[in-house]
Amino acid sequence: MIFIVGNSRSGTTMMGRIFGKHPSVYTFGELHFFGQICAPPFSSKIGKKEIEKLASQLFCIQREGYRRYGNPRRFLSEAQTFLEGLTAYPDTSAALFETFLRYESAENDRTIPCDQTPRNVFYIDDIVELYPEARIINMIRDPRDVLLSQKRRWKRRYLGGSSIPIKEMLRDWVNYHPITISHIWRTAVNAADRFAQHEQVISVYFEELLTHPEKTVKSLCDFVGITYIDEMLQVPQVGSSVGEDQPEQLGINPQRAHSWCKDTTGGELSSAEIYLNQAINATLMEKHNYSPVSIQPNLASLTLHLLSFPVKLAGAFFFNLDRVKNIRETLKRRI
Repeated sequence: MIFIVGNSRSGTTMMGRIFGKHPSVYTFGELHFFGQICAPPFSSKIGKKEIEKLASQLFCIQREGYRRYGNPRRFLSEAQTFLEGLTAYPDTSAALFETFLRYESAENDRTIPCDQTPRNVFYIDDIVELYPEARIINMIRDPRDVLLSQKRRWKRRYLGGSSIPIKEMLRDWVNYHPITISHIWRTAVNAADRFAQHEQVISVYFEELLTHPEKTVKSLCDFVGITYIDEMLQVPQVGSSVGEDQPEQLGINPQRAHSWCKDTTGGELSSAEIYLNQAINATLMEKHNYSPVSIQPNLASLTLHLLSFPVKLAGAFFFNLDRVKNIRETLKRRI
């Protein structure tokens, strides 16, 4: 199984599309099984009713999308039929998840499931323990580009993501604050760095993928154990927070790198936002070869960000309660 992880807006979706072009790989949408659908421990035995409930939630998210707020009870019958057809009934959440991934992949005439949920970066230790044959691809992107993408994410509804519910658009707006986003980048990168030498984990820089796509994807195919094909790079140019979707345009767009720079974005990131981002992530930026720029923040803007931080943080916390299975466990992993 393939797991594509990393900080949100770091190229995980693009990487999932790349692997989904391979005839052996089936790429799922963001399933958010670990931490949202199911809380640890993932290897503990659970009852039949709980297994059916988890399976219904997986089918609901896979069929209707993570951001659509579908009703899992409508998929109970499909979940029960799926479970009744198995030769070995899963008795743990981890076993159910693998069985579901392989079942859906086979239904789509593929043999290798690929889950591209970014926040699984906080569950790498669980994944490598539960699935010794899994391969984890961790995406890393310049934190200032991540900041810009997160700042504009609420606009995705008007850039080609017209199916995004209004509630999700509001959530994206509430979630954004330069301090919050910068800290999450730091915790996500630190979480993956713990496994830098692990044989099941490899990290890929988003900028390297854009600059040398064929070389990068070939090395990832070797890591996963599949044969590279040219069609893997023919992905639609959609999903950006900076520009409109261009589904008719296929291929890797190198212009998506370094979008945060003022000469390419019209200065959408303020001096205060860049300053905060670099101050919070200075050590990790140096470690991962992202060069800071010398910048003096606008004091009024900086003060406003500092004063608004508690309010935005509280709003994001309450706006995301429905996405957390266990608050204490989630905060521990994130912080």
